[in-house]
Amino acid sequence: MSEAVAMHEESYETPLTPESWGKLGMWVFLVGDAMSFGTLLAAYGAMRYSSGDWPIPADVLGVALSGFMTFLLICSSVTMVKGLEAAQKNDLDGFLRHIGLTILGGLIFLGLQAYEWTHFIQGGLGFAANPWGSPLFSTTFYVITGFHGMHVTGGVIYLACIWFKGRNGAYCGENASQVEIAGLYWHFVDLVWIMVFTFIYLL
Repeated sequence: MSEAVAMHEESYETPLTPESWGKLGMWVFLVGDAMSFGTLLAAYGAMRYSSGDWPIPADVLGVALSGFMTFLLICSSVTMVKGLEAAQKNDLDGFLRHIGLTILGGLIFLGLQAYEWTHFIQGGLGFAANPWGSPLFSTTFYVITGFHGMHVTGGVIYLACIWFKGRNGAYCGENASQVEIAGLYWHFVDLVWIMVFTFIYLL
């Protein structure tokens, strides 16, 4: 009887593997990072609420380019899902194609953000200068979008390492969990941008 009970208990044990530790570590990191973005956005809201000359963001920033950038990141999340699916199915060509498209989407996003910043700076919107109202508007804009841009840069480098190391199938089949962990980070970056776009550009 005791042997049967022991076998029954063992059947419910979940062994801790390097993959599960990796996912746990990524989730812990993302929770902490979410708090950082949450603090920045909360501070932005507080400064905007207390300011008497805060400009209407859409009048200064516009939404056409940033809206396209948002659409681009959403599409990159789709290709990330497709890349993970291909890796799980041991489809090396599909993995390389879709992860490559995800990287390309991230690079285009960064290029558009650099263009946007250059355009704003040339138009007089400096880090501490805002011809349309409170200088804190431009300061918070550059800090928050720049902080997110750093995350996109890190994600592109991360995925590029996954792509190069996975060219021989190292991350296909049973090892697809590494792609899943990278996907968690990328989806987080995309989700955060939707929040940044909403708070900074639209509201």
